[in-house]
Amino acid sequence: MANQWTLGDFHTILNEGEVWKIGGFPLPDGSYWEYREPNAVVIVRNGILYVRAPLSRSNDQIQILDNAKHMYYSAEPVQVPEAGEISFELQIRARSQNTEPNDLYDGYVSLNLLDFTTGGALDFFAGNDKYASVYAVLPFPGVQVPETDKTRYFCVFKEDTDFEAREFNTYKITYNRASDEIVFYVNGREVRRECNAPVKFNQFTVALGIMTEKDLGPEGSTSLHGQVVIGEWSPVKIEIKE
Repeated sequence: MANQWTLGDFHTILNEGEVWKIGGFPLPDGSYWEYREPNAVVIVRNGILYVRAPLSRSNDQIQILDNAKHMYYSAEPVQVPEAGEISFELQIRARSQNTEPNDLYDGYVSLNLLDFTTGGALDFFAGNDKYASVYAVLPFPGVQVPETDKTRYFCVFKEDTDFEAREFNTYKITYNRASDEIVFYVNGREVRRECNAPVKFNQFTVALGIMTEKDLGPEGSTSLHGQVVIGEWSPVKIEIKE
C-alpha cells in the first residue's frame, strides 16, 4: 500500500460495509448494539460528511454503549507498521444545540482510532467551546485486553479551548509502535505527547462519531436531555513514515 492515502469516499456512506459501516458492538445475548440515531440527517456535500443528530439512544447498563450515539467505523482496520510512524489527519467542525455551556461531554463530535485487538483508543473530541485529546485502553465488549501488573484500563482526557470554536479545525494523531509514542496536533500545533504506551497497538478502526460522556447513575443513563449535535468531517489523510 502507498505510504499516503485518503479514507473518505463519503458518497458511499449508505452502502454500509463498502468503505464505512455503522459502529457498535456484539452483545452477550447474540444481538448487536448499533450506534445509529434513528432521526439523524446525513448529508454528503463537496466531499464532507455532515450529520445532524437529535440524541435519543441510551444504554442503562454499559457505559461504552451509552456514550456513542451515532458513529461510523471504517469497514476495514488500518494496520500499524512495526517500524516508523503512522498518522491520521482530518478536519472536524462541531456545533450543538441544548448542550450545557462549557461542558464538552454533554455532546460532541469525535475522531476515534480504535484497536479492537488491545482495547486501545486514541481520540479527539470537539464541542461547541472546547476540545479534548483522549488516550485510553478500554474494556470494549468482546475485546480481550492484555493483562498487566499496571493499570489495565484507563482513559485520560486533556481539555483545551485554544481552537476555532464552531469552525473547521485540523486534528492529527501520530503513533510510533517501536517507540510507544503518541502525539496529538491541532491546527499544526503539538498539543499533547504520550510516551511509554503500555500496550502495542496493532491496528486502528477509524471511527467518526457523535457522542456524550456522562457517567451512568443509579437509575441508568444520564446522557439525554434534548441535545442536538451537528458534526462535519473531511476525509482522513493517513500517512506512514519509515
